[in-house]
Amino acid sequence: MPTRTRIVLLMHPMEWKHEKCNTGRLTCLNLANSEIIPGLAFDNNPRYRALVDDPANYPVLLYPGKTAFDLSSGGFPAAELGSRQLVVFLIDSTWACAKAILRESPGLLTLPCVKFTPTVLSRYIIKRQPAPICLSTIEATHELLLALERSGLDSYPDKERLLAAFFAMRDYQLDRIGVDRNPRRKTKIPQQPAP
Repeated sequence: MPTRTRIVLLMHPMEWKHEKCNTGRLTCLNLANSEIIPGLAFDNNPRYRALVDDPANYPVLLYPGKTAFDLSSGGFPAAELGSRQLVVFLIDSTWACAKAILRESPGLLTLPCVKFTPTVLSRYIIKRQPAPICLSTIEATHELLLALERSGLDSYPDKERLLAAFFAMRDYQLDRIGVDRNPRRKTKIPQQPAP
């Protein structure tokens, strides 16, 4: 699905190496103008620097700080954006690992920040969220695109696409839990006695 905004996921190495089917990967599989940059310290990452330093881009971090522009209330300075491409960085990791990325990448918080008020609570019932407003990466991207469209900054042509992929993944996981309460457990194959 095309979008005017470039969505860039800053993915923690644990997510990159160990979670092959996560909501961040599903997000990028569904958005043409998106990418994943794996790592922990991004301030000197060549791809991150190329996006941030490109004068044709307007880079922002999706982070709900006190000074963040609230997309839900139309608080984004569209005049500052001008003809530049909006590049939104999202941290893709567990909540605990997101703090590690911010600690190792202090430059992220020097970017302008944006936030939104979710229209619904997380539907990722497999993982416990630390607060009711916390969302999975694919849900956050869906809500971000809704807020950008309401602000007149982007269009969101297929509002069901991201959620359909998310629900398919979630429902498959729930189905597997019904079959095996611990689907990550490796089943040991009985050893045959030596002849």
